[in-house]
Amino acid sequence: MDPASAATQPRPPGPPPQPPQPLEIGQEGPAVPYDEARPRGEEPALAPGEKPEVVDAVDADNPTGSHELADKSAAEKPVEEKGYAEIEHGDTEVKNLGWNSESPDMVASPLVGGLTNEDLWALIRRFDKQIFHVKSIPDPPLGGLDLNIADEEEFSPDKLRAHIERLYMHVIVGAFGFWKHIVRLRSWREPRRTSAFLAVYALGWALDLVVPTLLTFLVVLIVYPPSRAYCFPPAPPSVVDPSTGGVKKPASGVLASANSVTGAPEKHSGEAVEQEAHSFVSSISSLVVSTAAGKHPQGDPPSDPGPGASASAPDPADASMDLVDAKDKAAGEEPGTHHDKTKKPVSETIWIKARPGMRMMADFVDTYERFGNALSPTTPFPQNESRLKLAGVFVPLILASLILSPYTVWKANGFSTGFVFFGDPLIQRGLAFINRRFPHWQEYLELRNTVLKGVPTNAQLTITLLRMGERNKAPIPPPPASNAPPSIEEVDIKGKEETMQNLGADKGEVEEAVQPDHDALAPAESDTQPEKKQTKGRKIINFIKGTTKGSINTSLTANKVRAMAGSVHARERLGVVKGLRQQDPAKGPVRFPARYKGRSGHAYITATATTPALSWTAELEDVNPAWSVTIGDIEELQKVGGLGWKSKIVVGWATNREIADGLIIRDKMGGERHLTAILTRDQLFNRLVAIGSQMWEAW
Repeated sequence: MDPASAATQPRPPGPPPQPPQPLEIGQEGPAVPYDEARPRGEEPALAPGEKPEVVDAVDADNPTGSHELADKSAAEKPVEEKGYAEIEHGDTEVKNLGWNSESPDMVASPLVGGLTNEDLWALIRRFDKQIFHVKSIPDPPLGGLDLNIADEEEFSPDKLRAHIERLYMHVIVGAFGFWKHIVRLRSWREPRRTSAFLAVYALGWALDLVVPTLLTFLVVLIVYPPSRAYCFPPAPPSVVDPSTGGVKKPASGVLASANSVTGAPEKHSGEAVEQEAHSFVSSISSLVVSTAAGKHPQGDPPSDPGPGASASAPDPADASMDLVDAKDKAAGEEPGTHHDKTKKPVSETIWIKARPGMRMMADFVDTYERFGNALSPTTPFPQNESRLKLAGVFVPLILASLILSPYTVWKANGFSTGFVFFGDPLIQRGLAFINRRFPHWQEYLELRNTVLKGVPTNAQLTITLLRMGERNKAPIPPPPASNAPPSIEEVDIKGKEETMQNLGADKGEVEEAVQPDHDALAPAESDTQPEKKQTKGRKIINFIKGTTKGSINTSLTANKVRAMAGSVHARERLGVVKGLRQQDPAKGPVRFPARYKGRSGHAYITATATTPALSWTAELEDVNPAWSVTIGDIEELQKVGGLGWKSKIVVGWATNREIADGLIIRDKMGGERHLTAILTRDQLFNRLVAIGSQMWEAW
């Protein structure tokens, strides 16, 4: 029997209040049923022969709009508009649409109708970096879509980095492109377009209708998408000169990505912007550490002061924050850690305030993404509903701007300013009254629950698309790997014709701007440069690196011994450091190599059994699973590292080997299963989070 088909066994029917129990070999004692854990005596007495009334507050199969769209979108689409993941595949376990394919060309295309595979994979890549920890919630969210960020979201520097990268990819890049459009209009290098804008503005100014004209223009842009490209002809922002509005050579040396700030090469759509976001956060981090360490290259002596201080030596800004104390000592100052009473409270305050600060940033980016998805909806979400709702907000403003005089608006603003400044006692009493009568009223006023209700963030859009594939038993394949950068010969000059047509530049000027600059690209992509002569500083670093590598190998060997002796922590670290020549085993969509309690084996997701389930089976043993948990019983999924962050940095630096991370699965009965050494951890997580009917909340 195949292990995948043996993942779960049909359970004998039990009493209605008793939920299905997960099967686990060696489980200590039976799980406590729900009806025994619930306080007694709370049920109302029933008359003889009377049956209890059953009220279905939530559709068990489609509790949110995301679940409903995943179920209905494929059925409502014409056959010719469907993607391969939207086609029902009958009684098969799952349809393999290209998992483990060596080339993206071998993946079924399109996976989702109306969306290219490249755009779909960009969404999944960013979803993998953003979502770390999810918990199921019992009640449907107010906005109709799950996977919102929890109010008590846990703070970690890794999450903060992910949110800053999201801020760059969506807000900063969007603002950069908007500013380039403004520069183009003001430059008069496209005289017909600028003249048309000037004529409309001048007419509105002459008739005292500037505000109604601007608001009406916004409504047209919202309701009629073709007007956006007509009024603002697209051109790669990296090739627009910010001072003259003309063309310039992109910062990366080549126009190889149309939507990025630098125009850098990319193998798959969206990777250039993602790498820019990564470099953006790294540069900020380096600047902060350099500032704390007092780095001041202009104050260094002009001559080489001695061994280890040459250009090949490591940058002190990349070391730990202990450099602050070292800098103070070098300047003749004692850090005074024993009597410094400010270090601990200031540090604690920063870390306490970091969580709400991160939450504010996440909410801001979520709102920005919702506006983007409202203006340009992606299948399977409605194409016109969100745009009409958003445009409806401006209609009363247009009418008010036609009726109210500037003097009335000015007086109203003055009154509002004075009331807010001097009316605090009245405001506080009013808020207290509202809080008593309407608890949580702030949630009802949030944009995601009013104007943007039903409009997804990119994460909510991604999980809806993943659910669509799961409903049709066609899991969406993971994004292809991009281990090697494209060479200059493979660079695709993107947006060349578009740039020539929309920027009003002559052919020779555009040709010069878009052609690859080999000098700018060579340092990033050339691997054939002769090795520089090693200085004493570099030799010392290489010696330390070699010593560290030997210590790590010794530690890994000792870890195996401790695991055999029964150490729980040692067992969880087995196999997490992958060998340099180790071949990747088969990946998904049903079978995922993973360890459990140090033992090598595979996790299986079974969808054709009586109840879909996740199970784990050890290698070289009986096909019967060591444990199984139904998908519907999973209550929490948490991504965890294979090693601590300090160990991961040291191992990566010294050995250049990959660290396989883990996944914790918690069920409704309180059971916890920790899978480790999962190279395909994100793919397993995505299938588990999308296959069931749970409503999730991001933590």
